[in-house]
Amino acid sequence: MARSELRLTGSGGQGIILAAIILAEAAVIAEKKTAQSQAYGPEARGGMCKAEVIISDVPIGFTKVLHPTFLMALTQEALNHFSEEVAETCMILADAGLTIPVWAEKQTVTAPILKAAKERIGKTVTANIIAVGVINKLLGIADEKTMERAVLRHIPEGTEDLNLKALHVGEEMGEVLKKQRKDM
Repeated sequence: MARSELRLTGSGGQGIILAAIILAEAAVIAEKKTAQSQAYGPEARGGMCKAEVIISDVPIGFTKVLHPTFLMALTQEALNHFSEEVAETCMILADAGLTIPVWAEKQTVTAPILKAAKERIGKTVTANIIAVGVINKLLGIADEKTMERAVLRHIPEGTEDLNLKALHVGEEMGEVLKKQRKDM
């Protein structure tokens, strides 16, 4: 991994920023250079939200994501808005419940992140942790134990088992997507 520029998007309250923080922390633990930032509208909950992470093997001179190599969208509004401005080489991960814009079809993979949070974990608030697992499997940011450490550092006490289950569900999804991409 020379340099990856990740942009995670959705709506405020979905844990987008926490997901970016966890991915950045896992990269730091894995001894990679990392920068992380976030932005959200004045609505905070329900408004469009984005968080960005740069991960590199070499020092990062400019800490703003200009040319994302990876985009994740958990809401239709975020997918429509942010997918228009990415290069054709940018991998897009979208929740399976979203309609993929024509211009993004070739570079998009989908996973039932929100559905799995509700049905497999029983808590919609775990969608961000599921997404972390999917992203890590697709991009190979850190090994599984390192990612578990990063998750455990940022979740409320008493939710460890729930969040590790969510991470592992995401890793399963990511493994399936990774195999599908290789077969293409």
